Amino acid sequence: MSERPFPSRKPRFQRPHGKQGRRDPKAWRPNFEIDTTILYGWHPVFEALRNGNRTIRRLLATENSARRLSEELNAPLPIEPEIVRPDEINRLLEPDAVHQGLYAEADPLPSPSVDTLSGKRVVLALDQITDPHNVGAIVRTAAAFDVEAIITTARHSPAATGVLAKSASGGLEHVPFMIVRNLSDTLTALGERGYQRIGLDSTGEADMDEVEIRLPVVLVLGSEGKGLRQRTRECCDVIGRLDMPGAIKSLNVSNAAAISLFAVVRGASRNVRK
Repeated sequence: MSERPFPSRKPRFQRPHGKQGRRDPKAWRPNFEIDTTILYGWHPVFEALRNGNRTIRRLLATENSARRLSEELNAPLPIEPEIVRPDEINRLLEPDAVHQGLYAEADPLPSPSVDTLSGKRVVLALDQITDPHNVGAIVRTAAAFDVEAIITTARHSPAATGVLAKSASGGLEHVPFMIVRNLSDTLTALGERGYQRIGLDSTGEADMDEVEIRLPVVLVLGSEGKGLRQRTRECCDVIGRLDMPGAIKSLNVSNAAAISLFAVVRGASRNVRK
């Protein structure tokens, strides 16, 4: 399964016309291809170069960034970088993208399936979370908690590339995406394999601290506005909530992901030790 479920334009590399260092918003076009992962910025590119499972097709770098890469990796680069000026990378990205002098085109990473998941680590499922910044932040948190995989749907989900990869700050190299056509069918299949399915919603029947958690387990997060869809809720064994003691009771989905992952990972590890 590809990390990019939708086809679009192939990345193009052109020298800019006009003033050096200025971006022309009218000239920018989406530059993702179904079989291409776009990475830019220090952490996404650096972690990709360290990842033996990632195939880099093309690497653009400013002179200073290329030098820093060689020093930090302390090993030969897997691909010879094209030394360019910053504005040449600007032309390949959306306006205001912070690329720090690094841009790479790579093959998508291998994706797990329901049958290849080990069941020994937490799995995360995202129910139509559409903001790539939020999903990227969730990926970074998932990498910190050693999540085995992130399940997303082919539609109504951002691709694991570009802005999402930048927001994940290198986490994309450590948590594979598993893209499915139907989330409820996938949750049903996981349930048949013994997975405990825990949904997170503000209307949940139990505080997350009160939920008895065991492996294998999948944590399901709902969209930024609507939360879990009804069919998704029906496929969960329990719906948990986060009881916040302060005046503000709701959290951004990426913040809620961090707190709930902490609760799930801690709860699962406690039961493993019993």
